Amino acid sequence: MSQKITLKLLLAGWLCLVLLPSPGTASHRQGGIDPQLAATYFAEATELARQESGRLWGTSLAGPLLFVDSATRTVAANQADAEGKLRKDGEIFTGTLPLDENIANTAFTWAGVRWTMIQWPLPETRHNRLHLLAHELFHRIQPELGFQGADPPNPHLDTEAGRTWLRLEWRALERALQERGTERRQAAADALLFRRQRQVLFPQTGKNELAQELNEGLAEFTAISASSRTVNEATARAAYGLHQAPQKQSFVRSFAYASGPAYGLLLDEFQPGWRKKLKTGDDLGELLAQALALPKPAPPETEARRRTDRYDGGEVFAQEAKREKERAARAAEYKARFVDGPVLVLPTRSKFNFSFNPNELKPLEGFGMVYPTLRATDEWGILEVSDGALIRIEGGRFTGLHLPSPDSPTAMPLTGKGWKLELQRGWKLAPGERKGDWKVVPE
Repeated sequence: MSQKITLKLLLAGWLCLVLLPSPGTASHRQGGIDPQLAATYFAEATELARQESGRLWGTSLAGPLLFVDSATRTVAANQADAEGKLRKDGEIFTGTLPLDENIANTAFTWAGVRWTMIQWPLPETRHNRLHLLAHELFHRIQPELGFQGADPPNPHLDTEAGRTWLRLEWRALERALQERGTERRQAAADALLFRRQRQVLFPQTGKNELAQELNEGLAEFTAISASSRTVNEATARAAYGLHQAPQKQSFVRSFAYASGPAYGLLLDEFQPGWRKKLKTGDDLGELLAQALALPKPAPPETEARRRTDRYDGGEVFAQEAKREKERAARAAEYKARFVDGPVLVLPTRSKFNFSFNPNELKPLEGFGMVYPTLRATDEWGILEVSDGALIRIEGGRFTGLHLPSPDSPTAMPLTGKGWKLELQRGWKLAPGERKGDWKVVPE
């Protein structure tokens, strides 16, 4: 590894390998959710909230919580709903989530209650469960804090320049968390310089980045802070998260999971009380720059490039130049599949909702975002995608879904390469605008 490694980094890596969620778990019992295990996990969430006691945000993390088994759609909840859809079953409440509700780790409103929803099975390791619980419990109270769960796209973070300067920002933040004193301040200043260079290159995208950092970034900061026993432990875990972040397939929707905890912990040190003053639209990087009394470099590129040597910048530049060639080839393939056709087009209506893997998103410049996997619901029915779909984005709004054309336009349910669509009554398939295209329209 060419980036300088210290003993502290090795220790942080060892610690977080232990803390990262394992792919397998003993908490999944065939046939749905183990009620006794669910009750145990609800008790852990209660104790987590009690120990956190509103320290971070002045509001308790405790609240309505339900687990959902994806295979059976079985629900286990820690309290009753407001519409009588759940039944008391010992210490918990059980029922079934309707098909028109997407399953994800999220906050949502159902049966008259705003819940934290978590997919079953939960991580086997207790510390990993607490991390997941804290992250999603934050999302439930987020509106109370004034930070709406904005989820704007950041396609520039799939470009060569966007990824390069983000990765350099992460390397500097990682070192800032490892070091102390003057070295910590210097590394933090370098991270902010690389961040500023990215903002100069992509001036129209800054608000979207900030919205993600106040959404997933703050949730992940909360998760690490609330589930760690000490500040040193939280710092080690945040540093390891930055170190691992470049391995994700895409940064478009996942970058804030790495950046948010780092900025939060550095602000805790250099500007105590920042959380009480934070408001929608604030830039965590700018707050840190103010705390460190750093001037804005203008223009920053010359100095930024000089400082990249401290973080093996040549390595990052070379890796991203190679990836850019691969990205261009992939974009051409996506355009052929989802734009040039033949395709099936679904409208996005008032009830459009979908769940997806935030680590997989691939922007298709000029058209929208490709989601390798997703589940979408709308007035027209339920769509399951396992091999890619394009969601068209125009003026910041979702305007439709593109899929490869159906295998048979008369078969029900409709199927195609990597997708299945269950149409609701009142909707039908009709010829599209081009020969070979199809579209879903009201009857």
